[in-house]
Amino acid sequence: MRRLLRWLGGATAVALLVVLALGSWVYLRSEACLRSFERPAPFALTIPDDDAARARGDHLVRTRGCRGCHGDNLGGQVMWGYAVAPSLTALAREVSAADFEAALRHGIDHAGRAVYDMPSYNFLRLRDSDVADIIAYLRAAPLVRERLPSASLPWSIRWNLARDRDVPVAAILHKVPPLKYAGSDSPVARGEYLAMTTCIECHGLSLHADSPFEDGTAPSLVIIAGYDEASFAHLMRTGKAIGERELPMMSGVARGRFAHLANDEVHDLYAFLSEHVAQTPASPAP
Repeated sequence: MRRLLRWLGGATAVALLVVLALGSWVYLRSEACLRSFERPAPFALTIPDDDAARARGDHLVRTRGCRGCHGDNLGGQVMWGYAVAPSLTALAREVSAADFEAALRHGIDHAGRAVYDMPSYNFLRLRDSDVADIIAYLRAAPLVRERLPSASLPWSIRWNLARDRDVPVAAILHKVPPLKYAGSDSPVARGEYLAMTTCIECHGLSLHADSPFEDGTAPSLVIIAGYDEASFAHLMRTGKAIGERELPMMSGVARGRFAHLANDEVHDLYAFLSEHVAQTPASPAP
C-alpha cells in the first residue's frame, strides 16, 4: 500500500509538472504572438478644441458603432463574457492621442500589445482629421467609468494563439483594401469612405461576406441591387427591410447607428453600394 501511495504521489507530481509546463508554454507563446506587431508611426495631428470638431466626433462615435462595445454611456462593458471594453471617455483622457489612435486604427494598445478583439479593420481607413475629432469629443464628453473586471484572455483563445490557429485583429489589417476613390469628393467617393469605415465590420473586407472573423454571417452587399434609394433609406432609418421585415442583426444596428447618418450620407452610401458593390463580383481574399 505504501508503495502504491508513493507511486500515486509521484505520478501526481509529474502530472502537475506537465500541466505547469504546458500552461507556461501556452501563456508565453500567446503573449509572444500578441507582442509581435510593430507599433504604427505616432499619430501627430493636433487634437482640435472647438465645438464643430467635437460635434463631428460625436457623430462619428454614434455612426461607427463605438457604443455597441463600449456601452451606451461609453463607460465600458464586458462583451462575450470575457472581453473588457474599457471606458472610452477615460481612455481618451488617460493616454496620448498617439496611443489612442494606435488602438483604434491598428489594434495595438499603449503597452505595445495587440488587442485581440478590437475591430480595427473597421477604422483603419478613418481620416486623420476624423480620428482627431473622435478624440476631441471623447475628452470633452462626461467622464464615465463603469466598474469592470480586469481584462484577461480565456485559455481557449490563448491555446489557439499559441498553436497559430488564431490571430488578433492586428494580423489581418493588411488585407483591408485601400480606398479606390480617395481624393475625390463625388457621392461615390464619400459613400466608399462610409462603407469602408462602417459596413466592413459585419459585411466583410470587400463587402462580399468575406469577414475574417464573422464567417460570412452578414450577407454580401450585392443585395443592395434589390433596393431602390427610398427603400434603402427606409432600412437605414428604421431597420426595416423591404416588406417591413425585421433582420436578425441589421435592424438593431440600423436603429442604433445608421439612423444618425445625415440624409446626404445615406444618399452617398447608396450611390457607392448600388453602383460599385452590387455590380462587382466578390474578389478572392488578399
